[in-house]
Amino acid sequence: MSLADDIQKLSDLKQSGALSEQEYEQAKQSLLAQHRPAEPLMVLDANTWGALIHLSQFCTYLLPLAGIIVPFILWQIKKDESAIIDRHGKIVMNWLFTEFILLIIAGILCFALIGFPLILLISIAGIIFPVIGAIKAGNGEIWPYPCSIRFFK
Repeated sequence: MSLADDIQKLSDLKQSGALSEQEYEQAKQSLLAQHRPAEPLMVLDANTWGALIHLSQFCTYLLPLAGIIVPFILWQIKKDESAIIDRHGKIVMNWLFTEFILLIIAGILCFALIGFPLILLISIAGIIFPVIGAIKAGNGEIWPYPCSIRFFK
């Protein structure tokens, strides 16, 4: 039986005079309390969302371009809820654009052989920076990635 059916039965009992107004209200409140949805199992705070935005860069290892798309979508969905989430999203997107530009430059420099170690350094930074950013975000800190160009301020 649904909540609406139970309330309708109470209303019918009240209309027939079997329940007073006070008894009706008490019974209705009792039914509403029984049918309340359960509390969510986990509510994520701004720090956790910030950490997830940083760590979502690793989605690239699952699907090409997912490491750019997933952080962007998370940021866009949650940026209006918190200035902290917005700031973390900007930091991550600034790094992703910077990393892309640096990899293009390093790719061109591969003709001079200097590009190969640069690609290695950029790749290592692409692993270390998100981890540090996620740890700092989880602790409530804002950590702009070093060497990152600020496209979003």
